[in-house]
Amino acid sequence: MSLYLRIDGTDWRNIYVVGDLHGCYPLFTSKLASCQFEKEQDLMISVGDLIDRGTHNLECLELITQKWFRAVQGNHEQMAIVGSKHETSRDHWLNNGGGWFFQLNDTPMHRAQILLEETARLPLVIEVNSGDRRYVIAHADYPGHDYAFDKPIDAQRVVWNRSRISEATRGVGASINGADLFIFGHTPVLRPLRFLNLYYIDTGAVFTGNLTMIQIQGLSHH
Repeated sequence: MSLYLRIDGTDWRNIYVVGDLHGCYPLFTSKLASCQFEKEQDLMISVGDLIDRGTHNLECLELITQKWFRAVQGNHEQMAIVGSKHETSRDHWLNNGGGWFFQLNDTPMHRAQILLEETARLPLVIEVNSGDRRYVIAHADYPGHDYAFDKPIDAQRVVWNRSRISEATRGVGASINGADLFIFGHTPVLRPLRFLNLYYIDTGAVFTGNLTMIQIQGLSHH
């Protein structure tokens, strides 16, 4: 697995980034419709945590097979990869919303297992170059103060770390060098939180029904 994926904005008309889905597939499709998303020429990037807690987990997992969809790996994908295979790690996943997997019948469970193995190959960081702007998408954090493509990083901190957002909510901390905007999910916020060049867009869709989708390239439809 490559930890990084680079996307050239010239390959797409509009590019969007969506917050943690957590199985909220109907909510996601309604947002797609509201932004007049065109699957032939637009791209959707997920900040990870496609699964758990919500009711349409398999549908959300299937998104990773679509050519118009990209995702970084979230901590819930990590828990699922391990918890679906190893009984010793199962309780950790179950306690965090993984019960849906064990309620599936044989055929959908087999499909889910295949897709979970695919999520193990998802990048931890997606870089989008659009015009003269560079966007970096990761699940929870980009460790350190300087971004560089393919720089070695601590995978655990990328998908779990909350220290930077806890500072940002108090209005303290620093920018990350190396890109114009860093977009994260993982920690639910009441409304999208922008601090310096950090942008937190997990608005807790599975709890609130409020799914945040932002546009980083293209002409706005609104």
